[in-house]
Amino acid sequence: MDYDYAVIGSGFGGSVAALRLSEKGYKVVVLEQGNLVTPEDIEEGDNSINHLNWIPSLGLSGYFSQDFFRHVTLVRGIGVGGGSHVYAAVLLKPKDEFYNDPAWSGMGIDWKTELAPHYANASAMLGVTDNPATDIQDEYLKKTAEKMDAASTFGPTPNGIYFGTPEVMAPDPFFNGSGPHRTGCHLCGRCLTGCPHGSKNTLDKNYLYLAQRLGAAILPFRKVTNVLPQEAGGYMLQIRHPLKKFRKYPPIRTKNIVLAGGVIGTLELLFHCRDITKTLPAISPELGKVVRTNSEAIVGVLSDDTELDLTYGTAISSHFYPDEHTHITQNRFPNGYNFMKFFTGPLVDHPNPVIRSLKTLGAVALHPSKLFGNWTAKNWNKRVTILTVMQHLDNQISFKYGRKASFLFRRGLKSAAVKGKSAPTFLPVANNAAKTLAGVSGGQPLNILTESIGNTATTAHILGGCHMGTSAENGVIDTSHQVFGYPGIYVTDGAAVSANIGANPSLTITALAERAMSLIPAVNKTEKN
Repeated sequence: MDYDYAVIGSGFGGSVAALRLSEKGYKVVVLEQGNLVTPEDIEEGDNSINHLNWIPSLGLSGYFSQDFFRHVTLVRGIGVGGGSHVYAAVLLKPKDEFYNDPAWSGMGIDWKTELAPHYANASAMLGVTDNPATDIQDEYLKKTAEKMDAASTFGPTPNGIYFGTPEVMAPDPFFNGSGPHRTGCHLCGRCLTGCPHGSKNTLDKNYLYLAQRLGAAILPFRKVTNVLPQEAGGYMLQIRHPLKKFRKYPPIRTKNIVLAGGVIGTLELLFHCRDITKTLPAISPELGKVVRTNSEAIVGVLSDDTELDLTYGTAISSHFYPDEHTHITQNRFPNGYNFMKFFTGPLVDHPNPVIRSLKTLGAVALHPSKLFGNWTAKNWNKRVTILTVMQHLDNQISFKYGRKASFLFRRGLKSAAVKGKSAPTFLPVANNAAKTLAGVSGGQPLNILTESIGNTATTAHILGGCHMGTSAENGVIDTSHQVFGYPGIYVTDGAAVSANIGANPSLTITALAERAMSLIPAVNKTEKN
């Protein structure tokens, strides 16, 4: 099994690579540790946590994963199409602070100008359009923006969703008939556990679909465990089944590799190859040192009205900017997210994490009925509004690799704090927004307990770990996304994002991957023949 490019991972970075390299005439294989995600899987995932969750150690092969580290809790997607199945379809361009961030602004590239055409390509491929529908939850957020003196910044979010006619199958509306037939959005609020109607523009309906038509092979349930450079050039990949540990596949030989397994997948593989198998010993010591959470905090409000239903609409349909650094979106939760209520508790303010933790525990002890009332609430997902509050202000954690007591002393990633740059677990503006929203909607404001008690950040937008540099002394990849010391190995997922985006990152990851693939020349057919 010989390929020109092996793409490890099929999320936003990997799917771009699969299509653009196939268009250039290369023989491409995509290796995805998760499975194909079908409408039936999505229906089951929204009704059963066992069908939703990806926990290989317990034999669960769903398409949603939660990863718990000391300094951060992550949520991500697993499966063919990666995070596109469980993201909220929000596709925002970052503000100028992203392009001008000192982390990469001194590399001789005007990033805003450089990325502009690639943002345009990514937007067209992902079908970006402003959300056309509003409902009760959007009105609550609008009133919150008004009370926070930010009414002028309120508006619909740009979504990657086909807003056609529900139940009517229409010819491909995006790629001149080359894509799959589609049916319009039902506005059912279930984006975060997947779209059972096929209206969300997931990657299996654009980049991956078109790549397969050009001959790219997509192989699910393939976990790459080692990368071995070959004397004659190129690399050999060792692969196994992620759930059936004793089931291995024949190794794959490839001239080039695109790493796109998400921050966690990419870092795990590179650390393993550098420090354990030592097949890639020259990988930069900077690996894993610069990781960001998008400087976010999660807050919410549970309405007192037990019959209220806020789920009409897309998961995230409106947003606003309360100040120049901060971006706030609302979130509708599907039925499959009811388990999230056990992560929520009383809203407590204090900048000192120890004092805040004690105050939270005190609030629970004094009013246990409020906590248990939230945990046992009728129609919880229909009544709750969750706010994602993100900032352009920089933060940083790092990841190392070693044995973990919480992981039965097996090797894995471990988070570490970076002095003076800790990922935030308390944002005063976030708590203020929750209190304001509670006032306009008639409900109880909530914090995430892992943040308020555990001082652990929560994010669906983990970024970095393979930041750009001018050499292996200050970066893991160069400005073409190639890993220093290993020509032909590229990183195109969120691990390659070198500055804080301050907004939902999917569009930016896609644009960066578009740029990286544009720098690779097409096949010279004369030489190939």
